[in-house]
Amino acid sequence: MKKIVERIQEPTPKFFKKIRNIGLVLTAISGVIATAPISLPAVLVTVAGYLTVAGGIASAISQAAVYRDN
Repeated sequence: MKKIVERIQEPTPKFFKKIRNIGLVLTAISGVIATAPISLPAVLVTVAGYLTVAGGIASAISQAAVYRDN
């Protein structure tokens, strides 16, 4: 478990920072759509649910990528 925490705290490459940020934005937008106080079409709510999962996974995977000089 300690290795996972250390890996997440290491520097993240620039490309994966962009992917992480895009994932966070997708998750935020889909969260707003899914919890909208107005009635939305079922297709839109379903797509928002999938975007939440995809954004969360993209953010988590991207955060675990590390920069190493070889």
